[in-house]
Amino acid sequence: MAEQLSGLADDRALLGRTSTAERVSDILRSRIAEGYFPPGTRLSEDSIGGALGVSRNTLREAFRLLTHERLLVHELNRGVFVRVLAVEDVEDIYRTRALVECAVVRGLGEPPYALDALAEAVVEGQRAVREGDWKTLGTANIHFHRELVALAGSDRTDELMRSVFAELRLAFHVVDDPKALHEPYLARNQQILGALQAGDREEAERLLAVYLSDSLGRVVEVYRRRVGEDI
Repeated sequence: MAEQLSGLADDRALLGRTSTAERVSDILRSRIAEGYFPPGTRLSEDSIGGALGVSRNTLREAFRLLTHERLLVHELNRGVFVRVLAVEDVEDIYRTRALVECAVVRGLGEPPYALDALAEAVVEGQRAVREGDWKTLGTANIHFHRELVALAGSDRTDELMRSVFAELRLAFHVVDDPKALHEPYLARNQQILGALQAGDREEAERLLAVYLSDSLGRVVEVYRRRVGEDI
């Protein structure tokens, strides 16, 4: 915990003079996504508030916001914890992803599409593979799908999926073999990008639907084995 708190102290400068619960929640959300606070970790109000230099009320509001996003859970008389997903949560996350991501691709309209950010996410993944950095590869994969959603040009959809992808990272942090989990899907990201570059959104949607179905099966298999269904 000391290392985590030291990192939070470094983030204190991001708050500036206009510290708000939203900014605190942004910092904590990022730290949770990075695995700084793994699922099941109890978050100490005193320690985190001291590291960030914020009031107890501000921190509690940030906790409330992240609880609403399903990243934290409050347990009576025990405190606030980083949420541990159930298998059913993982299945629901993928159901939401399929509904939203496939709809975004289906509704793209006529090509050409603005794919620079999507292509950069693929390059980011390729770089992570060369360096053997499987955690970063998982991050690059999330970036790819976040940029895919951003093609819709909808702030509301981006906001919705930000929370969904943050929840997904909770599942990824439990998995003990990130290489096996993430590496097979880099090539699939490239295939989806290639279809969109060719202006074939129907093929891109087909590839994406198969991708999400296969990924769901793989993640659930590994997740069930790792944490069981009686979380």
